[in-house]
Amino acid sequence: MTHQVSTVITGIGELATNDPARTEQGGLLGLVSDAAVVLEGSRVAWVGASADAPAADVQVDAGGRAVVPGFVDSHSHLVFAGDRSAEFEARMTGQPYTAGGIRTTVARTRAATDEQLTAHVARLVAEMRAQGTTTVEIKSGYGLSVHDEARSLAVARQFTDETTFLGAHVVPAGTAPEEYVDLVTGPMLAAAAPHARWIDVFCEDGAFDVDQARAILAAGSDSGLRGRLHANQLTYGGGVRLACELGLVAVDHCTFLSDDDVAALASSGTIATLLPGVEFSTRQPYPDARRLLDAGVRVALASDCNPGSCFTSSMALCIALAVREMRMSPAEALHAATAGGAAALDRDDVGVLAPGTSADLVLLDAPSYVHLAYRPGVPLVAGVWQAGRPALAG
Repeated sequence: MTHQVSTVITGIGELATNDPARTEQGGLLGLVSDAAVVLEGSRVAWVGASADAPAADVQVDAGGRAVVPGFVDSHSHLVFAGDRSAEFEARMTGQPYTAGGIRTTVARTRAATDEQLTAHVARLVAEMRAQGTTTVEIKSGYGLSVHDEARSLAVARQFTDETTFLGAHVVPAGTAPEEYVDLVTGPMLAAAAPHARWIDVFCEDGAFDVDQARAILAAGSDSGLRGRLHANQLTYGGGVRLACELGLVAVDHCTFLSDDDVAALASSGTIATLLPGVEFSTRQPYPDARRLLDAGVRVALASDCNPGSCFTSSMALCIALAVREMRMSPAEALHAATAGGAAALDRDDVGVLAPGTSADLVLLDAPSYVHLAYRPGVPLVAGVWQAGRPALAG
């Protein structure tokens, strides 16, 4: 049997585990002080006090710095070509955001080669990893043709198993909505399904209504894809309640919520994935995370990295915005960006540091996770391990 290299990281001043078994002493994050972690192969083998750490092949001294689970970014749109900085500049000088800009990216994405798209996704995934993201979900949605949606997902699949078919992003210009829904649920779905785990719909004014979303999600389910939903980003609507009715694991954006929407989220257990980088980048109102948390709703944070409404890959920025603008505590925000994102992908092997979980962790150049919000915009990631391997020098 091949020996699996083991690594012990000692001298961790503060370790956030998210381990439910440690919440009684360590609070929401299952904090452990003066801690150590042993990584063996791709998994966490041991967690405990530094003084009790077993020997390992490789030893790393954290020097009193903090360690947190790798961020789990459960909502991104990385497969695209082109740049929409001019649209951003216009929006910042007074023009409101609409979904129309998506079509600009579609034209450029269709014109790009597979190699160009792959190189672009590789750059963005590396950018994310350098900032502590070790698990990322990637959507299609800038192809909007059978060929381009399938190849977008094939590109994404080179980087993650968490791929999402978003043919139902917007209706392409010159196409009748009914015809396009037939395409999405027919030939496009058939071509995309082999490369996808999830199916998503932008359920919004100007995109797809509740009935269309229901039909698209049902077709995806019949093809073995699990459902996700963009909903209630730009205005109030029925998307969030549809997600709860269907028992979807998560519904994303959740900016405009009625009392009935909040009650439905709380009773269904559907996770509300909040994307504060979007509101930062569009000057829309921020979601009221405090209202959701106080109602017992489970919350995740994700970047929504995309070329139009939010071109950031920084989960640390999302944490800082969630604390400052959405009234989450630093602990709630970190939990939402790690264990919450994992739950939104129906994963229990990432976002948590406990024996048996994936050895995805981040060494911060700070004594506490609180510095992620306390020092916004400062690059605090000093080291990253992904599946037990150093992905960034510590």
